[in-house]
Amino acid sequence: QVQLVESGGGLVQAGGSLRLSCAASGRTFTSYTMGWFRQVPGEEREFVAAILGRGDITYYGDSVKGRFTISRDNAKNTVYLQMNSLKPEDTAVYYCAATGMRTIVTIRGGYDYWGQGTQVTVSS
Repeated sequence: QVQLVESGGGLVQAGGSLRLSCAASGRTFTSYTMGWFRQVPGEEREFVAAILGRGDITYYGDSVKGRFTISRDNAKNTVYLQMNSLKPEDTAVYYCAATGMRTIVTIRGGYDYWGQGTQVTVSS
C-alpha cells in the first residue's frame, strides 16, 4: 500500500512558476513509476508526466513538454513537478499517482495509487 500526499498548488499569474510535491509512504518508493495527471471539471483526467523509479527516464504530455519538469528524490520518497511558463489552460486539479509497472505509463488505468489532488489556478 502506498499513500500519496500532494502539496504546492495555488494561484499564479500567467508566465509564472509553481513546484508541486508529492510525498509517498512506504519503503519501496524506488520500485514505483510515478506520474502526474491533471483534471478539469467535466473533462477526462489528462496525463502530464511520468518518471521511472531510478529517475533516469521521464516522459511528458505534449501540452506541457518543454515547460514542465518531473523529478524525484528517492531519499525523501518525494516526486516533484516543476511548472514554468504557466498558461491559463494549465488550470486544473493536479494528481500524483504511483504504479508498480516498471515502465512509463501514460494512461489513468495503469496507476494503482492516487493522491487527493492539489488545485493549480493560472490567471490571465
